[in-house]
Formats: sequence, structure tokens, C-alpha cells
Amino acid sequence: MSTALPIAATPNPHFVRLGGEPAVARLVDAFYGAMDSRADARTIRAMHEADLAHTKAVLVNYLCEWLGGPKRYSATRGTPMLRRRHHPFDIDDSARDAWMACMRQALAETCTDAAQRAELESAFAKVAAHLRNTTVSPPTEGPR
Repeated sequence: MSTALPIAATPNPHFVRLGGEPAVARLVDAFYGAMDSRADARTIRAMHEADLAHTKAVLVNYLCEWLGGPKRYSATRGTPMLRRRHHPFDIDDSARDAWMACMRQALAETCTDAAQRAELESAFAKVAAHLRNTTVSPPTEGPR
């Protein structure tokens, strides 16, 4: 019989470090602001509705939970299943890279802690890579 005590998982501290829900809302606003203004993000912006109010609210709830804050996303929408939710969209390397460029810009605008910004960029890069669901084949050359 083992006497080892279970080790409690360390909660994700990013929510508090970032500044709570107001900071997450600023991050989401900056993210979609970047998406609206960057030429390299036109394709991913077109995957969204013109009015981003609902999308922003969902992302704020998701990020709050993902970062260790209130679990409102799961309470209202269930398990995130990000890959399944993004399946209707063609997410290739270019879309992934554009998404990351927008997120990096948003983090640069809203996250003053360089170490935390680097940690979040790394975590977001893993999520973005996970959502990639297609590849774009390079154009083929005709006969020579």
C-alpha cells in the first residue's frame, strides 16, 4: 500500500499575472485589432463574421479559463474541442502564421512582462500548430 500523497496540479498563474479579465479583454481587442489591420491576416479575418462582438466574448471567456481564471467557457460551451470547432475552416501554415503574428502583436501591446509574454507566445504557438488542419501544396510547374 502506497503512502505517497497525490501531488496537486499547479494552477495556471497567467490569468492573475496578466491582470485578470480586464487584461484578457484588452488582449482580445488588440488581437482582433491586429487582425483587422494586418494585410497578412486578411484570410483569417475573412473566416470571422463582420461583427466580432460575439466572437470576442467567446474568446475572452476561453482565454480567461485557459489562463487559469473563471471557468465560464466550459460552463456555457462545454469542452473546448478547439480542433473540432475550427475544422470547418482551412487552417494551413499561412493561416497559422498570420494568427500568430496577430497574437504576437497583441501580446506586445498588452503584456508588459517580457518573460510572461515569451511564455504565452510559446503556449499560443502550440495551440496554433494544433489547429492546422490542411496544407497548401506548392504550385506545380508545367512540363519542361
